Order: sequence, then structure tokens, then C-alpha cells
Amino acid sequence: MKAVICSKLEGPGALAVGDLPDPPPGPGQVVIEVKAASLNFPDALMVRGLYQVKPPLPFSPGAELSGVVVAVGEGVERPRIGDSVIALSGHGGCAALCVADAARTMPLPKGIDFDTAAAFALTYGTALHALKEVAAIQPGETLAVLGAAGGTGIAAIECGKAMGARVIACASSAEKLALAREHGADETIDYTTEDLRARLDAIAGKKGIDVVFDAVGGPHTEPAMRALGWRGRLLVIGFAAGEIPKLPLNLALLKERQILGVYWGDWTRRDPAAHAKNMEQLVAWMREGRARPAITERIGLDGVADALERMSGRRVLGKVVVNP
Repeated sequence: MKAVICSKLEGPGALAVGDLPDPPPGPGQVVIEVKAASLNFPDALMVRGLYQVKPPLPFSPGAELSGVVVAVGEGVERPRIGDSVIALSGHGGCAALCVADAARTMPLPKGIDFDTAAAFALTYGTALHALKEVAAIQPGETLAVLGAAGGTGIAAIECGKAMGARVIACASSAEKLALAREHGADETIDYTTEDLRARLDAIAGKKGIDVVFDAVGGPHTEPAMRALGWRGRLLVIGFAAGEIPKLPLNLALLKERQILGVYWGDWTRRDPAAHAKNMEQLVAWMREGRARPAITERIGLDGVADALERMSGRRVLGKVVVNP
């Protein structure tokens, strides 16, 4: 089968498109003919050996995909051969065929095409879990989203709006903020040209920001946390800026602010029933038009290395879909 192959952990530039043996399903697994996969920031980390999950070499990037089941392993009753599914494979999606645990698949929802299906589970699943289970955001609260034009940022905007929050999108260019507004942001801040803390304070008023959704890290985390009001919550999603910030802990003590980690992948394994309910909610929002993955590019396998390089440099908007 054709696949994007990572044979050494030297970043996107070391990726190559080549041939790998067709994978067999193990017990509890299925093989999926990949119709679409989507790229996420963890893929760019994984090919450098910098992500918490480290597949054995060689492997293909691509943590989420959609396609048709072509083989099933021992003990698998659902899905069946011929079923169209969404899968969270962890890696392997940037290939003609991908192995996934049957328990990590869900039926392709009616009325949702393969590209859209491949672009929503990881980012929207992360955003909804962060806002619902971790932050317990309430209608009327104010949510600031850092990195608002990325796949997870757009998902956070739409999930926040669907949950009744006022959403402030924070990003690094006018183009990115325009995309955030298209997906429902109430206010926008360009943190490369504006004082993030001062603008957040001005928008939120005396009450302060209730929740910060931070997928960026770096120099933006501390000013955003300083803008949190009484018992405000900082959601630690990731570090797209490439720098893990070091925060003065007196900022947590003051106003009883909370610093909350979000590890959606592990949570889905610990509470699969709640994860399934969240997926049902997200599919319903998609059908209502309240959740719309921002697919900005469609590429073949030969475009994956360049897309991941641009993603590493935060030069990608929304979601990139791979059609093998």
C-alpha cells in the first residue's frame, strides 16, 4: 500500500511517500480503506519524537480518519466489512489502509461526507471535553480562545458558542481572526499587535475572563491567565508556540484561579461512555450547522510533509484533509 513513511524522527522533512505491506488486523482491530484523514499538531510533534505517544518506527502519521472497513480481526462484531466509519487510530491515517481498534471507531453519520468526518473527531472532541467536563463552562460566561484559527481553536469557538458562552478569539493575523469570526467569535484580538492582557480586561470588564482555552502556550499564557477573574479556569491544551510557559503560582492563589490540564485521548479510554455521548452531541451540532470543521486545504499523500512543516510554523488555518 502507498503511505507516508516516518522512518527517522527528524521532522516533516524526513517523511517520504513509499510502499508498506498491507496491514493485517489483530484481535479487536479492523483494517480501514482510508477515504480521508486530517492532520493535527500532534502529528507534527510525533514525527519529531516530541509527542507523549511514540509509535515504533517506521510509522505513518495521521491520528484520525474516515473510510470503509475491509477486514476485521478476531472478536470484532462491529463494525463489519463494508461499513463506513470514523476512526481514531492514533497514527497510520496517512496511508491507503489503516489499522484501528474497533472500539475506537464509530459509524459514519448519515449526511456527513468522508472529508468532514475525518476533520472533526479529535479537535471537536478535545474542545467539548475541555469546556464541558474539565472547565464546566456555563451559559453567559466569557471564553478566550488562544490559537483561535487552528483546528482545535475553531472547534473551541463553536463549542463555546453552542454552550452559551461569549467567545473572544485570539490569534496572530487578520486572516486568522477573520476565519474565527466566520465561525462565530464575538470579539477578536491580534496578540501580535495588541496588548493581550489589556484587551481581555477591556472586553471582560470587572468580572474578568471566566475560561481561557490555551492551545498555544509560549508568551501568551501568562497575560491571559492574569486576565482571569474570580475562580477563572486556564485550560492547558497544548504548546503550538513551541515553548512550555512557566507561571508564577501566586497567579493561581490570587482570585482562586485554576490551572486545568486537558488530555482528551486518555480521557476517552477512561470514560468511553461519556466520550460516546460527546460524539453524539457533536454530530447533532454538525447537522444543525452549529459545528462546521474549517477545512481549508485538501492534499494527497505527497503534500503531507509540507503541510506538517507549515503546521509546525503555525502557518496553517483550520484543518488540512488528506485524500490518499
